[in-house]
Amino acid sequence: MDNENEFNYSPNNDFKQIPKKTKSAGFGKTVLLPFVSGVIGASIIVATCFGVPNIKNKLFTTTTIEKSDSKSNNSSNSEYNASLMDLAQYSETAVAVSEKALPSVVGITVNYNVASAFGGSSEATASGSGVIISDDGYIITNNHVINSESTSSYYQVTEATKIEVHLFGDSDDVVYEAKVIGSDKDTDLAVLKIEKEGLIAIDIGDSDNLRVGEFVMAMGNPLGLGSTVTAGIISALNREVEDSDGNSYVTIQTDAAINSGNSGGALVNSKGELIGINSLKLSGSGIEGIGFAMPINSSMDIIDQLIDHGSVIRPYIGISGSSITEALSERYDVPVGVYVEEILKDGPAEKSDLKVGDIITEVDGKKVTSINEINAIKNKLNVGDTITLKVYRDDKYETVKITLAETPAETEEEQSKETNTFPNNGFNFYSFPFDF
Repeated sequence: MDNENEFNYSPNNDFKQIPKKTKSAGFGKTVLLPFVSGVIGASIIVATCFGVPNIKNKLFTTTTIEKSDSKSNNSSNSEYNASLMDLAQYSETAVAVSEKALPSVVGITVNYNVASAFGGSSEATASGSGVIISDDGYIITNNHVINSESTSSYYQVTEATKIEVHLFGDSDDVVYEAKVIGSDKDTDLAVLKIEKEGLIAIDIGDSDNLRVGEFVMAMGNPLGLGSTVTAGIISALNREVEDSDGNSYVTIQTDAAINSGNSGGALVNSKGELIGINSLKLSGSGIEGIGFAMPINSSMDIIDQLIDHGSVIRPYIGISGSSITEALSERYDVPVGVYVEEILKDGPAEKSDLKVGDIITEVDGKKVTSINEINAIKNKLNVGDTITLKVYRDDKYETVKITLAETPAETEEEQSKETNTFPNNGFNFYSFPFDF
């Protein structure tokens, strides 16, 4: 026959005719007995498999792989275990995380007055995101979402005139006007409050125990579109980045899509817990999937202070100075560090042995090569703590102890300003003013 091998059967595999039995068997022997035997056998096999974890795991979707690299026997990464899941489980995880965390994420609309250099003014709006942290209406976001003051030759944008919050999970679609409880430029964090009870507060996670490659989702209001989620992984931890104003932050890097309007939104883990506040992204030709979030552990102390005091209470030393780079160190035969230009009146440094012209090389036993490094050490301490400086003075090293005081409000204001001054002792390098 032409289609004899239609299913690739070979002649040797032809079905054979079953010989007819001369005597018919009984119903129980030919039908019932095989059926019951099959049921009992299947039950035994399934019970055995579920009783043995290895067999049970292989029956389902989680697989464990082990790798041993004989060339890297001395490496801590030469052996590892990794749990794999199928696409359905990944999808269900993303769905579950979205359903849990999205009700705690909000959209924020900010209204500004824009004054024209040619006279007159107009109103402008900007959008961002926020995260509910209490059932009575406290919301965290970025400082730059609610404070977008800027000036050019043609216009001036004033501070926000009105801030509105949209609850994505609100079936009534009501917009609530928000009050600013406090904001902090140094950490780019802010706290808002709306008058509403019974909100769903997000669960707070632990950003200190994250791992590179861990599943994350970014949630917010990108481009004013409304409730939006994107998924990815943690690309890097403790990534130091700098914004357009020159402020430095230690962040979580992720490839979960973060776009304009996502600022202030939530970065959550596979449990739907808040691990970061989406803040920054890199953009430009050839740049893809590089976004940053403020770790929630380091942010919570700031958030608590904003709620309790309306501002962040920071210690300061009371000096103004500038960085000495490697090049300047070699040129003038002095150590790398921070040159003390001025000791501020009534500040903690004025009550110590620190002098103008000293070069700070270590703070509490840690070498410092920049202003940011001194700030990072100082800001982990409290008002009233004593800080130990190792300074270079008159071709020798001295130890100076300073008791930290609370940063005056006017000093914080001056800290954001930059001037072009030079030390008056013959050093010819650019001075970056700062106040501690």
